[in-house]
Amino acid sequence: MPARVLVTRRLPEGGLDPLVDEGHEVVQRADDTPYTHEELVELAATVDGVVCLLTDRIDEEVLRAGASGTLRVVANVAVGYDNVDVAAAGRLGVSVCNTPGVLDETTADLAFLLVLAASRLASEAERDLRSGAWGGWGVTQYLGHDVHGATLGLVGYGRIGKAVARRAAGFGMQVLHHARHPTDMPGYVESLDDLLAVSDVVSLHVPLSDATTHLIGARELALLRPHAVLVNTARGPVVDEEALAAALHAGALLAAGLDVYEHEPEVHPLLLSAPRAVLLPHIGSASRATRTQMARMACQGACTVLAGRRPENLVTA
Repeated sequence: MPARVLVTRRLPEGGLDPLVDEGHEVVQRADDTPYTHEELVELAATVDGVVCLLTDRIDEEVLRAGASGTLRVVANVAVGYDNVDVAAAGRLGVSVCNTPGVLDETTADLAFLLVLAASRLASEAERDLRSGAWGGWGVTQYLGHDVHGATLGLVGYGRIGKAVARRAAGFGMQVLHHARHPTDMPGYVESLDDLLAVSDVVSLHVPLSDATTHLIGARELALLRPHAVLVNTARGPVVDEEALAAALHAGALLAAGLDVYEHEPEVHPLLLSAPRAVLLPHIGSASRATRTQMARMACQGACTVLAGRRPENLVTA
């Protein structure tokens, strides 16, 4: 039986196909204007499913409004789901889906781009070139650090972390990793502090939770070597943005490469002005093929729940 499904933003071409192919009614704006939280609460009570993005706050108020009607599923077009109150959804009988596995390789590509760009001071060099400040080749200009032969410390060793490790192997890097639980794999370091102290490059790949909020703060940054590089493609609040900016301004580490921020789309002004900071606007999964596949997986997850079946990408609290 056809259902009504709210799609909160415009999706890449082909992303809605699972919903359309199964005859469901798609509810969405004609343009890409985000729904306010109040609008989400109101609309949730009128639909059977919601396909949302990580920028939509699907909290208990939205879910409770939906559960008062016929809402059965929330499908998040992202692998992370910190924007959805999964525990509340479970209590209210609403299924939650995400998009695991689809974006691993694309995000790992982006993480390694940041490793290279930050280590080799690429943004600083490009800025000088574009502004006319570059006066010609000099033997002591833009002296970054080699990536080949360096030690990469991965914080979090899930699918994306392992994909970054594979890329690092191609550069002859020594790869270490830290995770909440022992992995019984080569390169595991039990203590995060120990990993930070011995790594030339640290790349973050943990989900956002109470335990990982400000996982990297002033104390942890002080453990890094002066030539170290920090890369974050996980979630912005994993890093204390102000502390990182202060460390960069003080020259306490070589550089940082960030794709995510604490209060997106705002970025701390001290970070915007920090030297040797490569800053990208949350484009980790931004390839046409990957974003389309993410949209299709989320929509298919919604279709599966609406058909009374359990989707493979079901999220549980």
